[in-house]
Amino acid sequence: MISFSTSVKNARLAAIAGAIDAGDSPASFVVYSGTRPSPGAAVTDQVALATLEVPQPFAADLSGGVLTGAAFEEVMADADGEATWSRLVDGEGAWVMDLDVGIEGSGADVTISSTTIYRGILTRISRMVFAEG
Repeated sequence: MISFSTSVKNARLAAIAGAIDAGDSPASFVVYSGTRPSPGAAVTDQVALATLEVPQPFAADLSGGVLTGAAFEEVMADADGEATWSRLVDGEGAWVMDLDVGIEGSGADVTISSTTIYRGILTRISRMVFAEG
């Protein structure tokens, strides 16, 4: 197993924060239903259930190998569906990362209280945290 120093972990996380903050506009975090495409591949028949604007700058704290994002604003969900995955794109719309979505305890990258989303409900991200192992 590879182990990195805290300074290397922080540098890797700073690169993630920089990728999220790239562009003049804020990044977007979009929650989708449907099958997750290959990494960075085009969205086809998947439905965007909710689109949240990512705070800019994204990083609220970066220390000890942990990157904690700034607080997000709530938004209304755009469509009904079962949340299965999400995509983070920078302010220019360039792909940064895809993440699985599931309920708490599922082991998914993003956990939510219920994966069933209804159009018009308030959607929020309590916090977004990336930790280097």
